[in-house]
Order: sequence, then C-alpha cells, then structure tokens
Amino acid sequence: MTRKQTSVITFLTLAVIALCVMVSRQVWFRVDITRDGLNTISAVSRNLHAEIENTVHITYFVSDRLRALSPIPGEIEDFLREYVGFSRGRIRLSVRDPIRADMLREVEELGLVPDRMPIVEQGQTAVVTLFSGIVIEYLDDVSVIPIVFSLETLEYDLTSRIRSMVRGVPRVAGILVGDFNPRRWDEGYWSLNHVLTQAGYRVRLFNPGEYIPDTISALLVLDGVEVLDDLALFQIDRYIRGGGRVLFTVRAVDVDISVTNMNLFGTMDARLRRDNGLLAMLESYGVMVHPEVVTERTSLANPHMAFAFQTGVFQHYQWIRVRPENSYPFHPVTSRFAGLDLFWANPLSVAAPEGVEAEYLFTTTDEAWTMREPFFTSPGFAALMERDAHETAGRRVLGVSLSGIFPSWFDGRPLPEPLAGELPPMPEEPGVARIIVVGESGFATDFMNVTDFGDFTTNAHNNLNFLIHAADWLGHDDDIIAIRSRTVGSGRMDRIADPAARVAAVRFARTVNVFVMPILVVVVGIFVTQRRKAMARLRGEMPGGETGSDGE
Repeated sequence: MTRKQTSVITFLTLAVIALCVMVSRQVWFRVDITRDGLNTISAVSRNLHAEIENTVHITYFVSDRLRALSPIPGEIEDFLREYVGFSRGRIRLSVRDPIRADMLREVEELGLVPDRMPIVEQGQTAVVTLFSGIVIEYLDDVSVIPIVFSLETLEYDLTSRIRSMVRGVPRVAGILVGDFNPRRWDEGYWSLNHVLTQAGYRVRLFNPGEYIPDTISALLVLDGVEVLDDLALFQIDRYIRGGGRVLFTVRAVDVDISVTNMNLFGTMDARLRRDNGLLAMLESYGVMVHPEVVTERTSLANPHMAFAFQTGVFQHYQWIRVRPENSYPFHPVTSRFAGLDLFWANPLSVAAPEGVEAEYLFTTTDEAWTMREPFFTSPGFAALMERDAHETAGRRVLGVSLSGIFPSWFDGRPLPEPLAGELPPMPEEPGVARIIVVGESGFATDFMNVTDFGDFTTNAHNNLNFLIHAADWLGHDDDIIAIRSRTVGSGRMDRIADPAARVAAVRFARTVNVFVMPILVVVVGIFVTQRRKAMARLRGEMPGGETGSDGE
C-alpha cells in the first residue's frame, strides 16, 4: 500500500468516525437488561406528546453539593433528558441549583422539601441545605414533586401529572373514613396520605353523609361497617349508580388492638361487628364478607412481644402475607402483584348480579383455614389458633374487583332523611362503575408498619403500591399502572415465604456449596491429571520419542 493510499484511508476513517459521533446524538439505541425494564421509557410516556398542545416545562432543582456527594442526581438528570427526548419538542427541561440561582425562597414556596445534611469540610462540620425536586409547569398549572431521590417511580410521577395537567382533569382521591373518631385520617393514615400525594393525587376528605361529586377520580371507603348510616350509604350508592369508582376496605370482625385491651393471656378482644348497612349493601353488589378470620401457617412474624407465660418473636397465623403467585395476573391491579400484608382478614364470596363482571384479585394458599366465633387472637398459643383447621381448610378469596351497572341498594327501600335540604337525585341513566372490595381494613392504616422489620420494600411498601394501583384502575388509568409496578433490583431470588420450602432451599444450597462443588472440583482435577498422563504416555510411544513425530 502506497503512502497516498494510507493517507486517504486514514482521512476517510476519521471522517466516518466524526460523522458517526454527529449522528449518534440523533440516532441511538441501548439494551436494558434490568428486571421489568426499569431504565426503559414506557410506550405511554413516549406517546404522551400526542396529547400535549402547548409546551410543558420541567425544572429539576438539584443542589450542586448533592451532585458531589451522590451519583443519584446524575442518574435522575440522564433519565429526564431521555424522557424529554421522546416528546418531540413538546417538553422542555431545565436543571438549576436553587442556591446558585438565588431561588431558595421561591422553591420552598412552591413546595420543594429541603434536606439539611451535616458535612465535614476542612476539619469542620457544617450543615448544608440540599434540594432534589421537580416542578412541572403547563400553561397556568403547576405540579410539584417535592423530593426526588430514586428512579423507581419517577416516570409514573411525571407521566401521571403531565397527562392530568394536559387533559385539564385533576386526579382527585376521595377519602371516606368510617370511624367514630373524626381525626382518624390524620392519626391513622399518614402513610396512605403521603403516597397518594406523592403519586399526584389531590386528597379530598368526605364526612359520612356528605355529597360525593361524580368528578372524583376514585373514592376510598375505609372501614365503616358500624358507623356509616343510611344517609352515608345513599351518597355512596348514588355515586356508584352514576358510574362511580370505589375501593372498600371492610371487616366483619372487630379486633381491639389497643395495648390496654390485652388480657392475661396476651390475646385481644375480637367480636362480630354490628352491620349498620354497609355489608348488606356490598352483598347486593355481589360480594359477601364472611364473619370469619382467615388463618394460615405461612404467615407473618410478630415483632418481639411478651405474653403471660412466654416472650419472643411469634408467628401470627392471622397476619397473612398474600403471595404474588396467589394473585390474578391478568387484572391490571395485580398484573405485577408484589404481595400484600393483611391482618385478621375476612374471606369473601362473590355472586355478581346481572350486568356485573367479577374477578378475584388475590387469595390465600390452599393451606389456609378460617376461625369462627368465638375468636382467639394470641400468636403465643398456636394450637388454639388451629382449632377450626380441619373443618374449614381450603383456599379463601381475600380481594375482588367488579365492574358493570350495579343495582341500587335503595331500590324498594325508604330513603334516608337528609340533615339539611333535599337528597340529590339518583342518576336517570346508570353508568358503568368499578368496585374493589378487600376483606380487611387494617392493611391501609399505619398499622401496616407493625411487621416492617427495617425492610420497607417488602411490607408497607407493597400495601401502599397496591392501594395506588387500585386507585389508578378505578380512575381508568389502567395504562400507567405497569409503570409504577416496575421494581428496582438486581434480579436476586426473592425471599421464600413458605417455611418448609425455605428450609429445603437452604439445605439444597448448603449441600451444593459444601459438598457437591468441592467433590466436583476434585473429580475434575483427577480427570484432567489422568488425561495429561495418558497423553504424555501416548506421545512417548510415538516415533521420535516424547516430543512426537516431527523430530523436534
């Protein structure tokens, strides 16, 4: 090859490399090998530009100091730039340090939450203010994600908010707490309130008997078997009749969990609840809540508890961990079901009326049974909890969904007397409604954290995710449920819930690692050694000696 040809080839190679670098900014691809495609923008988000008429502005407020301390802000910024890249110019991104931009007061007024962290500089400790939050603006509407320090739900948070702002339809979660204590929401549902707000819902509380507008995206009726009267039930029934969307968390059996209520044997009082009409109304919709307590050996462990005669960590047969394999995988709410913790749950049976389609969401295992009255609730006496095991053994349904046109509970019944004014009329044309019923109410309260032994990702986190998925499905946001369902992780094996299966797995792993692998290494070593000796003898018998027949 001549010098001229070498120069031409070198010049052309450099030109091709330069062109590839230029094109790579416009055309690129990558392979996402994470579980559930965590780092891949979903089709819902990629097609969001078709709904956006005006420009959406996303501002990521992040402190430069935080960038220096953690790689997560860089990952978030990379994700945001990729997210914006699919918008075809309809979404614009700005990244700003509120301290360097002298915007501390503005960002705090918007609702961004600062984190004050002690750091050591030049041998001295100083407390610095750090920000990592997102502000979304569309026309005159502003939505804020106060704290962003994970990619886990970021795409869901962005897409749900932007779509709501573009459509001009706010996502409103109506809350009706059926409790004698009017402050129950503030005292017992902090976690649910926080996660609903973080997911972009506007939370609106309703008092029992208050008018429920049709504009509510989803209504969460949290307990209320003994509290909700005919006026409250009429408002719920009218909302459903018009095509409303309701999640019911109910118990037919009451368990008093107050510490002062525990008797000599460490058990808590449990009794049948007096139905004020809610359970009967649900039965007219097609769901019967049985007055029994579901019990199962593959259950949750209590935190450290002391009883009259023994102290320790106890397996509570009436605290059920619902497994992913016992859910209905073809329903949007449970398509990527990660599990659920239920406490003193009641089994359900379904007899859907004409025009209503019913599907189960999750069940127990086949090893479950139920306890009938009289109830015994002490985990310290497992034998007493197995009292009804032989008579009532079998799988139990714990959560169901129903959709269709429901009959009115007040057809043929006297209407309640309103406290003031007149009752709103029933809709002239009934609409297609959606209902979810879970035979347990404690799982939605902050009591869910009682089994959280520092592992938030497998206990309360799953309960809250289920509640958000239920609210999304009720509000007809089925397509964004899968975005939030994606999990963070390296794909390791999940913890095995069944104690017998867990023991078997541990024994198998121990046998393989302690005995099988060392023996296999020894056998392979012996085989390789014998093979080398055989090859050496073969070469020695060939003409020319041990070096072979080539004479070298």
